[in-house]
Amino acid sequence: MSKVVTFGEIMLRLAPQGFLRFSQANNFDAIYGGGESNVAVSLANYGVPVDFVTRLPKNDIGACAMMEMRKRGVGVDKIVYGGDRLGIYFLETGAVSRGSKVIYDRAHSAIAEIESGMIDWDAVFEGVEWFHWTGITPAISQGAADVCLEAVKKASTKGITISTDLNYRAKLWQYCNEAHRESVMTELTSYCDIVLGNEEDAEMHFGIKPEGITVQTQGHDVKAEAFLSVCQQMMKKFPRAKKVITTLRGSISASHNTWAGVLYDGKTMYQTRQYQITDIVDRVGGGDSFMGGLIYGLLKYPEDDQNALDFAVAASCLKHTIKGDANLVTVAEVEKLMGGDASGRVAR
Repeated sequence: MSKVVTFGEIMLRLAPQGFLRFSQANNFDAIYGGGESNVAVSLANYGVPVDFVTRLPKNDIGACAMMEMRKRGVGVDKIVYGGDRLGIYFLETGAVSRGSKVIYDRAHSAIAEIESGMIDWDAVFEGVEWFHWTGITPAISQGAADVCLEAVKKASTKGITISTDLNYRAKLWQYCNEAHRESVMTELTSYCDIVLGNEEDAEMHFGIKPEGITVQTQGHDVKAEAFLSVCQQMMKKFPRAKKVITTLRGSISASHNTWAGVLYDGKTMYQTRQYQITDIVDRVGGGDSFMGGLIYGLLKYPEDDQNALDFAVAASCLKHTIKGDANLVTVAEVEKLMGGDASGRVAR
């Protein structure tokens, strides 16, 4: 199968055990993860050859992050080293009516201080057919945005398929104002063939939104048809895009979400069944697991967008049952859920 490269930051995640609040915690569980690294792990689980590219500090913590990728089957030989620290984020897991909370400690991380020319993109893209980045990476620093632009320009000249998950993060983008943020994201996204985002991403980055729906008011009654206009507006703004995909999350509570997706190819809008995800174990990385499933699906079913989309949604549905950032499921498990078996019975 085609080789994929993802580029972004991997962080140390520190979280109180279970549903404890920060103020109750006497210790923290340590997990490594990040948007693009999570996508890489999903793809490796599905048997897709994949490299993760980042910049890590040359110390024990950086080595732990690298080894986490290596043990999951992700290629790490294109990682560059430098800087003093790995970014950290603290996660307080919510339940029922109390939402989860994230606190970032990633200023001056190794990748935040990356500069143009530090990565040999010609070497990185040797034999590669797909490149993936997310809106989190250019939000870290101007340097990270510049290197991401280097990557998409080089990938474009080589005819590599480029995908993005727009991933707006309100607590990032501290180095620039709103107009600069839109300019950065518009230029980067203009190189993309596959664009994934939800209603918040499209609105906050580009002012594009479905009529009558907001992130806060949509609840669990998410109508796929309402997002056709978003997909059409995105394709008009980014004419290179061949497919625009939107995830549809209805938040009944922190513990109960609905989950579905739509894909628009310029002519047809495909949509999936709606999953009821109750008793959520960990929703962090849900969008990344969708993207990993989508890339796999589009590679495996290049002429069947419906099947690719169904695979992505089912894969992400399963991710909500797994602790940690990454989706540790197999193709067989995803296909079982796609086939309608959500019984959760013991496999003997």
